[in-house]
Amino acid sequence: MKMEDMVIISVDDHITEPGTVFDNQLSGADYATAPKLKIKKSGTNYWEYQGKKTQSVALNAVTGRVREEYGMEPTHLDQLRKGCWDVDARIGDMNINGVAGSLNFPSFAGIDGGLFIKAPDKSQALVHMRAYNDWHIDEWCGAHPGRFIPLGCLPLWDMDLTAQEVRRLADKGCHAVTMSENPTMGGMPSVHSDYWEPLWKAASDCETAICLHIGTGNVSPHCSPESPIEANITTMPMAVAFGAADWMNMAALHRYPTLKICLSESGIGWIPYLMERADYSHEQHHVWTHSNQYYGDMKPSDVFKRHFSSCFIDDAYGLRNLDLIGEDNVCYEVDYPHSDAPWPNAPEILWRSAQHLTDAQIDKITHRNAMRLYKFDPFQHHSREELTVGALRAKARAAGVDTTLISTGGAAPLKPGEAPRPVTSADVMHMYAAHAMAE
Repeated sequence: MKMEDMVIISVDDHITEPGTVFDNQLSGADYATAPKLKIKKSGTNYWEYQGKKTQSVALNAVTGRVREEYGMEPTHLDQLRKGCWDVDARIGDMNINGVAGSLNFPSFAGIDGGLFIKAPDKSQALVHMRAYNDWHIDEWCGAHPGRFIPLGCLPLWDMDLTAQEVRRLADKGCHAVTMSENPTMGGMPSVHSDYWEPLWKAASDCETAICLHIGTGNVSPHCSPESPIEANITTMPMAVAFGAADWMNMAALHRYPTLKICLSESGIGWIPYLMERADYSHEQHHVWTHSNQYYGDMKPSDVFKRHFSSCFIDDAYGLRNLDLIGEDNVCYEVDYPHSDAPWPNAPEILWRSAQHLTDAQIDKITHRNAMRLYKFDPFQHHSREELTVGALRAKARAAGVDTTLISTGGAAPLKPGEAPRPVTSADVMHMYAAHAMAE
């Protein structure tokens, strides 16, 4: 196989939503009370919903921007690549990046749907969450059939409503949902509680994958205010290990052997050690921890391989140890338009780490595993030949997709006139605070 022959599906990307999300989905009072995209006097975009203001831009939308200007900018949709918020432009950006399919997490709604989950008026929140899901499936994904994997948010404050929404989404062809990896951080019961039983059953019945995105529960800590921010950025994917270990020990996984748990924006290099450590801990401690009540003859690593998948942006170490992780448990991600996204060079970076694998293994990690996990078949709408890296890039070039980097002046985290130095965690926190207070 050559790099140009790969078919790439990214299982972790993001939408910086346009202000038209609810325009075609709601009317009357439901529309009037829906989240609204507004503009501060300073020109910064923000969303307002039930008294809460949420800004949906910063490092989460810097793809295509000059790296010297990464920071709290851009602050307005007009400063973004159009592909961040316009679905037709997104297809162009996917094509020039050689990406055939994409699963997109929310931004203003919260990666785990937290804006609606935390809203005080739950009757309104249910209407608006369902409308958001319908917009995502019908208008965003539906605009280009076979190019997007639909993903739904859930009304996790009510398990009957949650189970209903899982089934409603499945009927619409959506077999992926998002939730926090640690609901207790939002004041909800832990995943070891019986509270979640209706969700586990509905997800199993519908073959729906539960996506646990980095940062939705167990966040990577800032070691100190003086710590260079790259220390925090470096450890972000490994923070997923805490949630993975927690979910790996859920008794529910033994009641629902087909339940699919997808770790999103997680990396894979840490997984062999997590499984090895879990197996050792179980063997060493199960007599007094009584974990054999549900593990039986299985080892924790067996449970992980049966239930969990993970994804990577650039993880050569993980791919060198693919046999330890399981070639059926790994997918690829681009993370467009976040700051880690390797746009428009994803195929080159992926190929650099994957070319030692067999063609069958490359097919699995680039698209076959994603198709199976999310019940997504792009080949119903397009031939394989149309979706290769080479074919998509040729289409993008013919359409004149422009990859010129964007610059709007930037917002450097250092003080004016200050000599260059490593940006610290405190610098970033101050940037967030100043940005939030700006009118």
